[in-house]
This record gives sequence, structure tokens and C-alpha cells, in this order.
Amino acid sequence: MLLSGFVVLSINGLLAFCKIIVRSVLDYFSAGQRAQRRLLFALAKQDEVKRLFFFKTRQIKYVNEFSRKRLLTLNNRKQLQSLSKAIDKDLLSIKTKLPGTLYQQLQQDHVRYRNQQDIEALLTLQQKIDALV
Repeated sequence: MLLSGFVVLSINGLLAFCKIIVRSVLDYFSAGQRAQRRLLFALAKQDEVKRLFFFKTRQIKYVNEFSRKRLLTLNNRKQLQSLSKAIDKDLLSIKTKLPGTLYQQLQQDHVRYRNQQDIEALLTLQQKIDALV
């Protein structure tokens, strides 16, 4: 009797366990659950696209800023060379009109400012040379 009671109880337990498994499987494949999973997938995909957009825009801004700085440096270097050539030309044109020490001083200032890449000082030097003419 005790054995048959234990067997009935075990069978009821197994049936309840099978019933829970069947309900879980049916619930998992139900229309509501499928819709909820699709919604969660779409939200996750949207979040991923937002993050990707953020990082892509950040990368593009970085590359553009880097390119802008590189072009600015190249342009500054080109302007510096152009200004230096103009000063050389002006110095050579007034070389005979200036005393030797003043010419040497202006030439040294020109070389020093060019090596320092000081555009403002070169502009001032050019204005000084133009005033001497």
C-alpha cells in the first residue's frame, strides 16, 4: 500500500513536471511571446545602430579635425616659405642701399624668425624692410 501510494505520488509529480514543461514550451512559442521577442530584438538593433552612429560620427569628426590641422600646418608652412622668399628678395634689392651691419642684422633676424617659424615676426620684419626703402 505504501509502495503504491509512493508510485501514485511519483507519477503525479512526473505528470505535473511534464505539464509545466508543456506549458512553458507553449508559452514560449505563443504569439504574445514572439511579438515581445521581436520587439526586444528591434529595440536592441535600434540601440546598436544608435551606438554605431555615435561612434562613426565621432570617428568622422576626429578624421576631419586631423585633416584640417594637417592642411592648416601645410598652409602655414607654405605661407611661411612664401613670406621668407619675399623678404629674401626685398633684402637683396636693398642690399646696396643699407650699411653692412644693418643688412647683416636684418639677415640674421630673417634666418632666426624663419627657423622659429614665427610668422608675426617675419611680417614685422618685412614691414621694417619696406619702411627702410
